[in-house]
Amino acid sequence: MSTVLPTTTAAAPTAPAVAAPSSEAQRLEHARALYVQTPATLAGNLVGVLLVLAFYSGVADRWRLFGWVGVMAVLWCLRLAHYLRFRRHRDADDATLLDWRSSWRALALLLGSCWGAAAWLFWDLGTPSHQVALLLIIYSYCVGSVQMLAGQPKVFMTFLCLVLLPTVARVASDTGHPFHLQLALIICVLFGAVWLMGRTYRSALAQAIDLKLHTDQLAAQLRVEMAAAEEARRAAEAASRAKTQFFAAASHDLRQPLHAMGLFAETLRQRCSDPGVAALVNSINESVDALEGLFGELLDITRIDTGGVELKPEAVRLRDVFARLRLHFEPIAFEKGLALSFRGDAHVVHADPVVLERILRNLVSNAIRYTEDGGVLVSCRRRGERLLLQVWDSGIGIAEQSLPRIFDEFYQVNSHRPLEPHQRKGLGLGLAIVKRLADLMDVPLNVRSRVGHGTVFSLEVPPGVVEAPPAGLVDASPKMPLGLSLQERLIVVVEDEPAVREGLTVLLKAWGARVVDFDAVGAAQAWTESPAPERPDLLIVDYRLPEGRTGLDALDIIRRRWPEARLPAIVITGSSLSGHENEAEEHDFHLLIKPVLPNKLRAMIGFKLSMPPK
Repeated sequence: MSTVLPTTTAAAPTAPAVAAPSSEAQRLEHARALYVQTPATLAGNLVGVLLVLAFYSGVADRWRLFGWVGVMAVLWCLRLAHYLRFRRHRDADDATLLDWRSSWRALALLLGSCWGAAAWLFWDLGTPSHQVALLLIIYSYCVGSVQMLAGQPKVFMTFLCLVLLPTVARVASDTGHPFHLQLALIICVLFGAVWLMGRTYRSALAQAIDLKLHTDQLAAQLRVEMAAAEEARRAAEAASRAKTQFFAAASHDLRQPLHAMGLFAETLRQRCSDPGVAALVNSINESVDALEGLFGELLDITRIDTGGVELKPEAVRLRDVFARLRLHFEPIAFEKGLALSFRGDAHVVHADPVVLERILRNLVSNAIRYTEDGGVLVSCRRRGERLLLQVWDSGIGIAEQSLPRIFDEFYQVNSHRPLEPHQRKGLGLGLAIVKRLADLMDVPLNVRSRVGHGTVFSLEVPPGVVEAPPAGLVDASPKMPLGLSLQERLIVVVEDEPAVREGLTVLLKAWGARVVDFDAVGAAQAWTESPAPERPDLLIVDYRLPEGRTGLDALDIIRRRWPEARLPAIVITGSSLSGHENEAEEHDFHLLIKPVLPNKLRAMIGFKLSMPPK
């Protein structure tokens, strides 16, 4: 059942007052208490009977003594059976439990009558010591009944009368005893004392039962409120997930036309030598790139704020991270004439690889954006027991008064000189994302800068341990062959969006490639099953395809047609909500996020075609 949350803020409802425990609930609780205490009562009765048997076995005649003991034994066994029935059916309904209490009362009163009868049966037998022992046993039994019967005033008074009144009458009628009246009076006083003890105990027991019932009601109310709070928390989490998923889906749908627009613009520039058209195409590509950055930043902030980033620390080889950073940013640095360098790639850190790479991507992206001359250096070196990851640039720098605010959302540094258009794009979320991710990883993040000289961001991370160096590492140092010819190369494209597929096909053909394109996995499979299809040089597939299929299905189907060669592949997706790094490693492909600028696509194609076959 879904919960609809109000859009306006309302006062929290007042918790209902806890009602006083009802008399019915008190009776039920008392009935359960009787059965809980029954074993102690049975033990007391057994001891009393054994004592009478021991004292009068040589004094009383057999029929009198064993007749009384036999009746007591029968009643004792009936009470034991009563208790065992309760043990077997603790979850009996209330009506049954109250019926059992009635029969329990009857058995208790019958036992009391038997003890009252003992005074008439055994008083005149034996010595005065036997008489004193009998009175003590009977009185002790009365005192022991306080705990069991005091909560039921009428039953308790009836029980005392059944036990003590016959005893008083028997003692008072014994005219042969010199102090029979005084002794009867003492028993009457003891009668009153036991009654007062019962009254006090009854009051304390009632308060204890009320307190227990009140506590149970509070606990039940707390469980209800906790369940409501849990339901509200789940509803809030569901709303948060829905918001993030909606934003991701909207981002995906918006990236599609941007991606197609960039491809068509680049194709237009290829076909037209007019400098004005080329300038317009460059402006379009810059706008597409800026929008891609905005989508990425907004989605990252949404994921962090909604708790969508789950850390999975592990040993991370910086060689692999630096290789991916080089692959992504070297074409951009090359365009600006900057040197992009990496140092310390032999180190291994203990961190979440996705979060760490996202931090470095944002820092390197900022460094390249605000650097016009010189270069950008990403380095790692040991500092004490930790590793110091740094991103250096020789850019415009940050004024000292702006440093405390650079990690705030939507804050952009005001430079002393006019910024280029590509430096002004963005919402000012990149460093805010970096700070939040660093806090999430619990690693210190620092920055130093000098206006006109550059900036360095430092991140202290714990070192990691790798059992053995990986085999067959790919050398990440070569420059991307941006000028690589695609003449007569056969590229398979699987893309369901018609505009994107057409734009990608036209652009690849303009670069000299031959293209076979499909709009679904089924169409690609039909092509592989056709007579003698030509083996492609590269696969470019979209991640999300119709009929619930993905680009991974397309890769598997096409690669199974040529199992002797591991065909290079590029997967393009319009959603960055979930990382695909594990899938990329498992299925051997490189990932690009839409919209993909043509120079990034060309660099990636050159990189994949230049890699040695596996």
